[in-house]
Amino acid sequence: MAFHEVRFPDNISRGARGGPERRTQIVELASGDEERNASWTNSRRRYDAAYGIRRADDLAAVVAFFEARNGQLYGFRWKDWGDYKSCLPSGAPAATDQTIGTGDGTTTMFQLVKAYSSGAQAWTRTITKPVAGTVSVALDGIAQASGWSVDTTTGQITFTTAPATGTAITAGFEFDVPVRFDTDQLDVTHDLERLGSITSIPLIEVRR
Repeated sequence: MAFHEVRFPDNISRGARGGPERRTQIVELASGDEERNASWTNSRRRYDAAYGIRRADDLAAVVAFFEARNGQLYGFRWKDWGDYKSCLPSGAPAATDQTIGTGDGTTTMFQLVKAYSSGAQAWTRTITKPVAGTVSVALDGIAQASGWSVDTTTGQITFTTAPATGTAITAGFEFDVPVRFDTDQLDVTHDLERLGSITSIPLIEVRR
């Protein structure tokens, strides 16, 4: 996957619009009842960065970022200000936030994930772009200052020694969303004050 490990400007993404998307097939029967089937196992996020542009300098920064990514060719990091932590938005990430596995005495590598729960239902999201310097790990609730490393390009935690069988492995972190531009063209409007604007800057989450 062609990807640049660089983040879209935070001051612009903070004012953007977007969120998760799912694909559901709905068939209406002759009786009026419905049959619903999920086409996608996992959700996919879409954003529009145009809402975050407030100044002419913001516009210039987006154009430069777009050109450096060659339009849709290269993916990049995006901070979703509504969902970028292993905990609630008002909290600070802690090493016990998310369960990422259980030790078996052999496995040394574990993938960062985030669980979304409501009632008895839950969905687990794979986290592939943790933010460097924000990841913490705990074994059976005890934070580990060493003995592990994180690959910030994949979200994989690797232990020097495999955690013992039955050990609860948890982690806390901040993370970015891997996205790309969903267009090869930026339609820039130049107003009378020459500030300029862009009607839409669509972004779509990159999934492997």
